[in-house]
Amino acid sequence: MGISVPSARILGGPDLHVDMGSTINLTCLIQFSPEPPAYVFWYHEDEVISYDSARGGVSVVTEKGAATTSYLLVQDAAPADSGRYSCAPSNADLASVRVHVLNGERPAAMQTGSAGLSDSSRAIALLLAASLLHARLRSALLAS
Repeated sequence: MGISVPSARILGGPDLHVDMGSTINLTCLIQFSPEPPAYVFWYHEDEVISYDSARGGVSVVTEKGAATTSYLLVQDAAPADSGRYSCAPSNADLASVRVHVLNGERPAAMQTGSAGLSDSSRAIALLLAASLLHARLRSALLAS
């Protein structure tokens, strides 16, 4: 049995596209950690994101468990919100994606990915987290 190293990844990367005025919704999944991270920081272009900045409309929800999921929501996306976003849990290497805020038309080559999660995508992410928790609990029970 191999040793699992804690890892973080942002779903849908490495490039995400969102329309100007919509909500950027980034989901960071932290897996293979013996315990949930003490904290998860989000960065935009190497600067810690302040949730109470003058910009407003920025929030984070973190659900801790066998797999930890952290959601970054940035409302009313503007061109200044484009750039590299990173999720940095206390117990794993950071994960990054590049967000492109588009104003109007988008070239066909840029129509892959979306920074906004639909309800079904969020449900899939939550089911994945629940499945991982179930698998960990089952393994722990079988081992004892």
